[in-house]
Amino acid sequence: MLRLIGTACWLTFLSIVIPTAAFAAEVDSGDTAWMLTATALVLFMTLPGLALFYGGLVGTRNVLSVLMQCFAIACMVSLLWVFIGYSLAFAGGNSVIGGFGKMFLSGVGIDSVEGTMPETVFLMFQMTFAIITPALVVGGFAERMRFSSMLLFTALWLLLVYAPVTHWVWGGGWLQDLGFMDFAGGSVVHVNAGVAAIVAALVMGRRKGFPTTPMPPHNLPITVAGACMLWVGWFGFNAGSALAADGAAGMAMLVTHIGASAGSLAWMTSEWIKFGKPSVLGIVTGMVAGLGTITPASGFVGPGGALVIGLVAGVACFWATQTIKRHFEIDDSLDVFPVHGVGGFIGLLLTAVFAANLGGQGLPEGATVGSQLLVQLTGAVATIVWCGLVTLVLLKIVDAILGLRVSEEEETEGLDLTLHDERGYNL
Repeated sequence: MLRLIGTACWLTFLSIVIPTAAFAAEVDSGDTAWMLTATALVLFMTLPGLALFYGGLVGTRNVLSVLMQCFAIACMVSLLWVFIGYSLAFAGGNSVIGGFGKMFLSGVGIDSVEGTMPETVFLMFQMTFAIITPALVVGGFAERMRFSSMLLFTALWLLLVYAPVTHWVWGGGWLQDLGFMDFAGGSVVHVNAGVAAIVAALVMGRRKGFPTTPMPPHNLPITVAGACMLWVGWFGFNAGSALAADGAAGMAMLVTHIGASAGSLAWMTSEWIKFGKPSVLGIVTGMVAGLGTITPASGFVGPGGALVIGLVAGVACFWATQTIKRHFEIDDSLDVFPVHGVGGFIGLLLTAVFAANLGGQGLPEGATVGSQLLVQLTGAVATIVWCGLVTLVLLKIVDAILGLRVSEEEETEGLDLTLHDERGYNL
């Protein structure tokens, strides 16, 4: 009898310990701890980083509307990611789109593993990318889109633009099979957001008074505070994309900082030469340009390549902003396309060049700089075409259902009061 009781206890012990031991053997606590931290950092980029950065750039009558848009996007995208977004991006499927096998997080539990971390951590990390990308698009139509239309457009855009491109690049899709190099989101995040923003700006038209009426930022200190938060959070964005606490993450963090610093100074210098004075707005925008441009290359290049990429980003994105706003007079309100779209595109191409030079980590086996450049160009152009066409269609659909733009009277009075019945300032 005692022997039977002992055997039963032993079997019970094994049934508890063996699954736990198997799970522990697959999960690396160091990698998991770093990815938990990186996930928090990327969410910090949107709330409060991007919200404050954008909030300070708009007028006093629209500051709350921008904060509200960023906050609401974070909430809505999180639920959509749980319901179906994660599945469309990462659950098998074909070369174009993922499947439905992980809808409502089917099969994702406490013991699910992705690489060396719990799948819940990987899922949450990718969710923060899905949050910030459509939040970036807000800058293209700031101060003139209906809140309800923004919500519907964002939901459709996440599922029909962001999720497919994510699957192409990171989820086992055709660009990943082609050897496309996008470490942390040059195409998935920056080109996607930039193209969507400029399409939205063109479809919706200019803000009242643009370009003849000056529209300076209403609160630069808020913008600078948000920019500083973006810089810090970006370490999770890029270094976290190594998906491990290793040398690749360390190098990604280093080159991210170099790219941001070089981009800031290059933009500041370009502005100083052109206008005679360097501005606070210029140096922080140059930082964002440097960060966006180094993003796709951050896991593949060394410090020398990062320095060149940052310098190119600061100069090129500065002139792109001047061209789009002054020459073409396109009212991309907060310069999403010239900073993120142009920066992401340049970064994707320069990844092929500097992964093979100046201490880079090397190209895929069998690739040359020329062949990899062709792959990078293919991925970038495919993202532009898909995002541009689908975004245009979605905007037209939303316009037909809800109407995209507020009335002229509402725009004059400001979206804070007309859409949310609140004021950012009661002075």
